[in-house]
Amino acid sequence: MILAIDVYYIDNRAKAVGVLFHHWTDSTSAIEQVITDYQDNVAPYQSGQFYQRELPCIMSLLDKIDLSKLTCIVIDGYVHLDEGKIGLGGHLYHALNKTIPIIGVAKKPFSGNSEYLIEVLRGQSKHPLYVTSIGIPLINAANSMQSMAGKHRMPDVLSYLDQQTKLFKHEE
Repeated sequence: MILAIDVYYIDNRAKAVGVLFHHWTDSTSAIEQVITDYQDNVAPYQSGQFYQRELPCIMSLLDKIDLSKLTCIVIDGYVHLDEGKIGLGGHLYHALNKTIPIIGVAKKPFSGNSEYLIEVLRGQSKHPLYVTSIGIPLINAANSMQSMAGKHRMPDVLSYLDQQTKLFKHEE
């Protein structure tokens, strides 16, 4: 199973959502399960330390999943930052004892990390997705993103995931 995760914030509260699917080419109709987790008192954003805010939310969501069934996790963000410094995806990989490959997919470039990513153009978009990875060869990660269902820049499953995070309930 492949797990894609995204986190959305309102003030000091976060909603983490994960979607489980079997194959990179799966459409949204093939999503196996949607998992949601809410966190209160989330750490404030700190430039260059984003993982400190997001990683606890992701780890809490992962507590609801049988990790032994996962072949890969896709995150909204970077695995590597500038000069090889690890980003959110790298921290997640280490938090999981390097047992599950991580693919980071970002919509905006990050200065100084071009040697750690592959730009993936999808559909008719002139704007690439910035793909980074750890535990899986970068070319395989980029090819997986390229093969995902959907005609647009963002694969359909990742667009669906983004929509689910923004359906934010103020009360659980």
